[in-house]
Amino acid sequence: MVDVADKEVTRRRAVARARVTMQAATAEALAGGTVAKGDVLAVARVAGIQAAKRTSELIPLCHALMLSSVRVDLVVGPSWVDIEAVTETVDRTGVEMEALTACSVAALTVYDMCKALDRSMQVETLGLHEKSGGRSGDWRRTD
Repeated sequence: MVDVADKEVTRRRAVARARVTMQAATAEALAGGTVAKGDVLAVARVAGIQAAKRTSELIPLCHALMLSSVRVDLVVGPSWVDIEAVTETVDRTGVEMEALTACSVAALTVYDMCKALDRSMQVETLGLHEKSGGRSGDWRRTD
């Protein structure tokens, strides 16, 4: 594990995004709240938040952080669900892994809850989209 004791405590923020692609009928059922397992968006949101809080238990050598904020938003499109996770802390190391983990687990939860309708779903385009704070400063994806 990297020693961060000499790093400065700063406000840190990260934004990650993922997309789950699916058949149009699956997206329609999800948006209409007719998926048999329940409210997919609400459950995926909570799963993502819980995952962010447990990132250091899931990713080896990842520092345990005191998160000040975690937000997971899901938007249903015609044949996909877009997921965005925003994590924040005031600490010595960044929150990128927490945002990525939140997105990953939210996406997997969407898959799990909808797989009876559509086994062809795919989790796609998981990535960091921006981060701020720390020695390296701000970064934003440009593509």
